[in-house]
Amino acid sequence: MPLILEQNMNISESLRTTDLLNRLSPAESVSTWSSCGKSREAIRELLEQKISESEVNSATGEMRDADAFFVADLAEVYRQLVRWHTNLPRVQPFYAVKCNPDPRVLALLVKFGTGFDCASKGELQQILSLGVSPERIVYANPCKAINYIRYARNNNVDFMTFDNTEELYKCKQHHPNARLLLRISTNDENSICRLSLKFGAPMSETEELLRVAKTLDLNVVGVSFHVGSGNLDPASFIDAICRSRVVFDQGERYGFHFNTLDIGGGFMSDSFEQTAAILREQLDTHFPANVRIIAEPGRFFVATAFTLAVNVVAKRRIPEENKVMYYVNDGVYGSLNCILFDHQHPVARVLKHAGRMCYNQYVGTGDHVCSIWGPTCDSLDVIASDARLPFELEVGDWIYFDDAGAYTVAAASSFNGFQTSKVEYVSTDLV
Repeated sequence: MPLILEQNMNISESLRTTDLLNRLSPAESVSTWSSCGKSREAIRELLEQKISESEVNSATGEMRDADAFFVADLAEVYRQLVRWHTNLPRVQPFYAVKCNPDPRVLALLVKFGTGFDCASKGELQQILSLGVSPERIVYANPCKAINYIRYARNNNVDFMTFDNTEELYKCKQHHPNARLLLRISTNDENSICRLSLKFGAPMSETEELLRVAKTLDLNVVGVSFHVGSGNLDPASFIDAICRSRVVFDQGERYGFHFNTLDIGGGFMSDSFEQTAAILREQLDTHFPANVRIIAEPGRFFVATAFTLAVNVVAKRRIPEENKVMYYVNDGVYGSLNCILFDHQHPVARVLKHAGRMCYNQYVGTGDHVCSIWGPTCDSLDVIASDARLPFELEVGDWIYFDDAGAYTVAAASSFNGFQTSKVEYVSTDLV
């Protein structure tokens, strides 16, 4: 059993790691990992409860505006954590806070000893305020503001990344005792978001960066990389690990004692077992057991844990196109910003129609062609321009989006005066 999960086993009798590991083995299907029947039933019940509470004023019995909301299953985050340690026991996860900084999610991960990948002073403050030791934080932004570097130094956050000469000079002046990871570029063309377009030193520059770091008497302790957010090709890790081995050897020639490899993020839930198998083989081949391996998973832990429910607040028929436009009370300036920022394509499913709950009965396909729009007065606020539903909806009906936990609540705004959607929590195992 991984030590990291043994540290806080006094939280609840229902949180016995051995019990979950027995119920959730690597041989089981992805569907078992991501959503057990108990979880889906609990989500359905809470969706129905919140819809009922939001639609009718209990004091007057009158109908009232129904706000969009999330249902978050914390047990799904926990199941993903167990799944991670079962398949990658050598790799310590440092959760990417930017993906979803939900306080209840962070509190759960804190209790089980997870590390955290922070990219700003604000994220550092949020994680440190939870009582997390600075040793469990990697400041994984290669290009940092000077006052952010000073804040890290003043709060003993020493673990940070760099990918350019200028950053080394800043570290020398403002955080000379930092433990640095050289971030290298990767081939991330098969990822949803190509991070190497912005970060990562080319292999042609790594040796010079190590030379400068040695000249400045800085402490470079290893290498980091990122194969892109939402990586669609598990084999991308093979090339990245081989590149890292080359830089480790360069570091040894310059007299550094590298002891850490950060393999970044990009882990997709539906291909995780395949990715983990590749990583186990490659890491054992290229890096001895005394090298610490960490990672920066984000969407892997939270994407499947959140469901978004939205209310149809208006509709407009387009006769010449035989199409209906639906307007709902959350959109791309709010929780569904993932459409723009993360290149996601959320699927609308019918949740309630004509007073009857339809959860999990209709899967967003059918003969009714429509478009779905967010609530703002901006034409960019389109959720789906060519959607298909099983029937025509009415004002007051509900639709929902599964897998709404990654890069949604993190970037939601109150543009045009619309408030961000609240989160309601259900936990099928954490009681």
